[in-house]
Amino acid sequence: MNENFVDYVKIFIRSGKGGAGSAHLRREKYVPKRGPDGGDGGRGGHVIVRGNEQLWTLLHLKYTKHIHAPDGVNGSGAEKKGADGEDVYLEVPLGTVARRADTGEVLFEILHHGQEEIIARGGRGGLGNVHFKSPTNQTPRYAQPGEPGEEGWFILELKILADVGLVGFPNAGKSTLLSVVSAAKPKIADYPFTTLVPNLGMVSYRDFKSFVMADIPGIIEGAAEGRGLGLRFLRHIERNSMLLFLVPVTSESIVDEYNILLNELKKYNPDLLYKKRMLAVTKCDLVDDETLQQKKANLPSVPTVFISSVAQTGLDELKDMLWHELNS
Repeated sequence: MNENFVDYVKIFIRSGKGGAGSAHLRREKYVPKRGPDGGDGGRGGHVIVRGNEQLWTLLHLKYTKHIHAPDGVNGSGAEKKGADGEDVYLEVPLGTVARRADTGEVLFEILHHGQEEIIARGGRGGLGNVHFKSPTNQTPRYAQPGEPGEEGWFILELKILADVGLVGFPNAGKSTLLSVVSAAKPKIADYPFTTLVPNLGMVSYRDFKSFVMADIPGIIEGAAEGRGLGLRFLRHIERNSMLLFLVPVTSESIVDEYNILLNELKKYNPDLLYKKRMLAVTKCDLVDDETLQQKKANLPSVPTVFISSVAQTGLDELKDMLWHELNS
C-alpha cells in the first residue's frame, strides 16, 4: 500500500493583520503649524492556495498543522506607508477542494496548474492621520488601526482526476485488473479492503493512445452512511469521466450486486448516475461454460463484458469498449 498517498489534511490558517496607520505630526524646525504626516499601515499577508501539476498528493502538508502569514508593517512619519506582509503559498495537486472545517462550506476547487485562490485574506492596513485632516481639525492626533486577519480551521481534500473509475465491492478483482492492464502495482490479496488508498494506472491502448484508470477502494453496503471505508473513497469517484462496475461471475446475482453498487452511489451523490457506466463481470476463469451462459442470460441493461484478469481473457474487448465510451 502506498503510505505516501495523503488525500485529506486539516490545517489552522491565519492571514496577517494589517499594520496600523501613523498619527505622526511633522517635526520641522521653525514650522509652527505641524500638520499630520502619518502614513498608512501595510496590508497583512494573504494565505494563497496554488495548483501544481507536479504534485499527486497532500503528503507535504500532512505534518503542517498551523500556517501564519506575516502582519503588515505600521505606517510612519513623512507619509511613509508600511510594507505589506508577505503572502504565503500552499502548493496543492490538481483536484484539491478547500472547505471550512466548522461548516463544511466549499470555498473553491483547484483544477488548473498555476490557479491561485486566497483561502485567508490579509487584513487591510489602517489609514494614517493625514487622511483625517479637515478645515476644522488641522492636526488630527489619531489614525486607524489595521484590520485583523482571517483565521480558522480549513480542510484540503484531494479528489483524483481519472478517466475510468473502478467501482465494486471489496474483492471484486479491481486491483488485479489494474495490475494486468497497466503498470500500476497495487497490493493484491484475497480478502476485503486490500486497497486502502486509490491506485492510478495508465492503460496503454492501440496506436500509442492511453487513458487513466483509478482503482477506488471497495465500497460496501452502507458506504454512503459512512460505514467501512465508504465516504472517504466515494468522493474520488466524483472525478472520473466514466465508471466501470466490477462484479465477480461467482456472485449469486450479478443484477442484484450491480444495483446495490448503483444505489450506494445514488445515496452519496445522485449526479454520479449521469456518468457513463459499463459492467465487467470478473473472474470468469472460475466457472465452466455452462454457468457462464446462464450468467449471460440475466444481466443489467448496461454495456457488459466478461473478463478474467488471471487468464487474461476479454481484456482487449474491455479496452476497446472503454475507449469507445470515453471518446463517444
